[in-house]
Amino acid sequence: MLLSNENIKLRAPEISDLEILFDIENNVELWHLSNTIAPYSRFDLEQYIMSVDKDIYKTSQLRLMIEGAENEVVGVVDLFDFDPVNKRAGVGIIVLEEKQNRGYASNALELLSEYADKKLNIHQLYCNIEVENTASISLFEKAGFIKSGLKKEWNYKNGIWTDELFLQKILNQNKL
Repeated sequence: MLLSNENIKLRAPEISDLEILFDIENNVELWHLSNTIAPYSRFDLEQYIMSVDKDIYKTSQLRLMIEGAENEVVGVVDLFDFDPVNKRAGVGIIVLEEKQNRGYASNALELLSEYADKKLNIHQLYCNIEVENTASISLFEKAGFIKSGLKKEWNYKNGIWTDELFLQKILNQNKL
């Protein structure tokens, strides 16, 4: 699968993405967001890339690599907790620190939203963002997500409880 516009491409992970995925999955600063409690080996990630079933209807999730104009990977975007009955899915996105603030994340959210609406028939997307992460909150709000809830003391990081916002985007208000 390849989704693209004039600025980026979203595509399935390939073996050539192994080192980038290794660095992302083993970044302990992000573990509290994905409930990761142990590092991933390169072998584990290679097996994931080689054997992962890309059918979101079977796995309830979809990971796509974000490629910039020079065909270099700049991040990843995920659909998770895909619920075809209630027509919703969660969204997570990570853009490599050195590639941030260049429009990659907003382009990825735009392409992913269109794919979710037109191909998966999803009614709404949602995300969870810690209240301190103002850059991500701004990104998702600019992409049409609205704040709809606050989860008090939701994440535990470095001995401190942090609140988390719940944001939603209704893709097609007339969808049944």
